[in-house]
Amino acid sequence: MTHPIPAFGLGTFRLQGQAAIDSVTHGLALGYRVVDTAQIYGNEAEVGQAIADSGVARKDLFITTKIWIDYYAHDKLVPSLQDSLAKLRTDHVDLALIHWPSPGNAVPVAEFMAALHDAKRQGLATQIGVSNFTIDLMQQAIAAVGAGAIATNQIELHPYLQNRKVAAFAKSQGIAITSYMTLAYGKVLHDPVIQAIAQARAATPAQVVLAWAMQLGYAVIPSSTQRVNLQSNLLAQQLVLGEADMAQIAALDRGGRLTSPEGLAPVWD
Repeated sequence: MTHPIPAFGLGTFRLQGQAAIDSVTHGLALGYRVVDTAQIYGNEAEVGQAIADSGVARKDLFITTKIWIDYYAHDKLVPSLQDSLAKLRTDHVDLALIHWPSPGNAVPVAEFMAALHDAKRQGLATQIGVSNFTIDLMQQAIAAVGAGAIATNQIELHPYLQNRKVAAFAKSQGIAITSYMTLAYGKVLHDPVIQAIAQARAATPAQVVLAWAMQLGYAVIPSSTQRVNLQSNLLAQQLVLGEADMAQIAALDRGGRLTSPEGLAPVWD
C-alpha cells in the first residue's frame, strides 16, 4: 500500500557542493520537510550533510532519491541504493525512483522494477516509483510489480507541457504525479496570463504556477538557491486559484517539452 506523496517539496537538481548544502539548509530552516535528490545529481552527500546538521528529526522528513541507469541490473540496484543511503546518512529513503527508462531497453522494465521492489522489501525504501515514464512504460512497470506498488511517476509538467494523457493514465491506476520543472526553468514566470493572475491574487508568478499544479493534484518540488524564493514558494500552499484562473492556465499548453536528453528519452506520449 502506498501512502500519499507529500504535495510540496524541495528539489535539488543542478545544485552542486556548497549551493546544495545552502539550499537544503535554508529550506529545512524555513519549514521544508520533503527533499528530492538523485544519484546522478552528484549531491547526495551534501544533501545528507545539510540534513544531519539541521537537527530536524529523520521521522519528520521525506527523502527521495533516484536510481541512475548504470545500476538497473538486478545485482547492482540494491548496492547502489545502499551507497546513496550512506551518503544521505540514513538507513532508508522514503521514496526511491527509477530515474529514466533503461536506454534501448538494455535492462528490461520487469528486471529493474523487481530489483527496486526487493529494495523496498529490505526496508531501504518505504515507497518506490518511476520517473520520465510514458504510458507504455508505466503499463510495463504495473505488469511487473502491480500498480499498488508504484507511488508516483515524476515527470516534466508545467503550463507549457501539461502532459495530460500520462497524468490521466497514472490517475486511473492510483499512481500520483510529481511535477518537475513546474516553472519551466522560469519561462512560464514571464507569461502574461500567469503575471495577470499573480497580480490579481497579490501573489508571485511562481506561487500561481505551483498552486495550479497542486490544485490539479500533482506534487511539486521546486528548487532555488535563494532563501527569499524558497520562502516565497512555500506560500503557494495557501494560494487558491479560481476556476477561471485554472482554465486560463489550462489553455497555455503547447507541448513545450524542455527535457528530452538524446539516448535517454523514451518516445514520448
